[in-house]
Amino acid sequence: MQITFLTQLDWLLRLILAGICGYAIGYERNSRYKNAGTRTHLIVALSAALMIIVSKYGFMDIISTHGVNFDPSRIAAQIVSGIGFLGAGLIFVHNQSVRGLTTAAGVWATSGIGMAIGSGLYFIGIVATLLILLFQIILHQNYRWIKSATSNHLIVQLEDFEGLHLLQKQLKNEHVEILSIKVEKKSNNSLKTNLYLRLPKTYELASLMALLESNKKIKSIEY
Repeated sequence: MQITFLTQLDWLLRLILAGICGYAIGYERNSRYKNAGTRTHLIVALSAALMIIVSKYGFMDIISTHGVNFDPSRIAAQIVSGIGFLGAGLIFVHNQSVRGLTTAAGVWATSGIGMAIGSGLYFIGIVATLLILLFQIILHQNYRWIKSATSNHLIVQLEDFEGLHLLQKQLKNEHVEILSIKVEKKSNNSLKTNLYLRLPKTYELASLMALLESNKKIKSIEY
């Protein structure tokens, strides 16, 4: 295969376009103060495009060699599995809740976009970028028609068990579901209570705070 200047220019365009798409997704993540931002997503998309270009065109000189079998999809498969290690590093557990799943999925999707553009599938790569950005923006808005029940973690300091019983009654009356509760008795007979709550769809966190403030047995609230 004769590699012309126009061919190399096309490959360069693929790298630049993949980098731009990765940067766009990274910018959205960076605006929400996530661990993986513009640089990470840009590098993932650009490097995925580079590896696909190498996979498709880097061995053209030996394809015609007798007895040589060439499978360009092998490198693509290794990109997908290799990006899993990077994604795993973005997922962590904090206060018994999993964080970083969306960012890890975004990095994985960014590699796919880079692979698509590196393969010359410009349209599908650009459309995938726009769709990811669109859905990320939409799902972060507080639209009532897509709002679902939310869960919250609270650490409540109570004076005694009477306050705990009152708290449970208050939550039940407001249809707030207690997913998990852990009570630790302190040396001064006060209670440290870890609560995981599921709030109704139309219930705001501010309403929950106002409810808890009405309980005179509560000494402090951390959330």
